[in-house]
Amino acid sequence: MDRRSSIKLLAAAGIASVTAGGYLWLNKHRDHPQLAIDLTLERLSKLNIDALHASGSWDVARTFNHLAQSIEFSMAGFPQMKSPVFQNTVGQLAFSVFHARGKMTHNLEEAIPGESIQTANADPTASLQRLVESLQKFEAFEEPLQPHFAYGSLQKNEYARAHVMHINNHLEEFKMT
Repeated sequence: MDRRSSIKLLAAAGIASVTAGGYLWLNKHRDHPQLAIDLTLERLSKLNIDALHASGSWDVARTFNHLAQSIEFSMAGFPQMKSPVFQNTVGQLAFSVFHARGKMTHNLEEAIPGESIQTANADPTASLQRLVESLQKFEAFEEPLQPHFAYGSLQKNEYARAHVMHINNHLEEFKMT
């Protein structure tokens, strides 16, 4: 085998190894017990709403309403969907990475496509209550869930983790004063 063929073979083997390793890492079973709705409900119940301030452009009420609406959409259907090609490629890859890490990172000021939330004079306490109630309804929900606008079809346990990771990501933006 000449030198050029050897280099091509080594490069192909390296690409195959990285691809296989990435696939195995993304598809490894991970339990993530911290991503449970009951733990999230407990965490939300301990928030001091009067001392909570958002560091981004969305206020606390807007953020809680956004989170609640995301959960509600998983049961009722999202108003706008990404294409099936996006869902089955980029969307599923993003969800797999988030799930593998046990943590989501996304643009905290990006609305869900088609999301409509009244933001003027929204009450943070009522918005937090809406979030809590949406999580409770999700836990009790026994009908088929609707596809996620970006991730596509998810099982209930996957959706639960997605919701908790979404909430956790937004809570990182809050500051206590």
